[in-house]
Amino acid sequence: MEKLKKIHFLFIALLFLVFALVYYLSNQDENIPQTFDKENYVKTEQRIVNGNSLAPIITDGSTVDIILDYYEHNDIERGDIVLYNFTGTENPIIKIIKGIPGDKFELKESSSGWNILVNNQVLKNSEGLPYTLYGNKYKMLSLYEKSYNNKIPEDAYLLLGNLVSGSTDSTRFGLVDKSDILGKVIFE
Repeated sequence: MEKLKKIHFLFIALLFLVFALVYYLSNQDENIPQTFDKENYVKTEQRIVNGNSLAPIITDGSTVDIILDYYEHNDIERGDIVLYNFTGTENPIIKIIKGIPGDKFELKESSSGWNILVNNQVLKNSEGLPYTLYGNKYKMLSLYEKSYNNKIPEDAYLLLGNLVSGSTDSTRFGLVDKSDILGKVIFE
């Protein structure tokens, strides 16, 4: 009988250790980075888009989700659609990241205007059309091109709409600082 009690005690102790190990390991999963899931972000809000500078990607009147704390946990990447705090407007604006820190950046005159080149490639919108700046629209970006020796500096980004002739974007206000990018735009 004494031998049976010892086996029973060892079985319960072993079972307790297994449960403790499972509990420990399941709590460790919380520290493993997860793929993007907007429910994991605290500062999320919806906004209605006012304007067509991103059409046909996002059109006037569309509802988008803004992940305001996204870039506290993630890098800003080329192609991200972001909410930008442009001081010249009452509300922040939504644009596409077309150039990131370290990119080679230049303007090149063509027969129809000025093209924007990043890493020796003419920038194109979502429809495959090259961005072409007419008249004096190239001047703001040319100041940055000269000031930074054709390289986008650390914490600076080139933001554009989807209109090939420019909109209220870097063609008007130049490169933007990371601190003015408020969040990532998610849309369907």
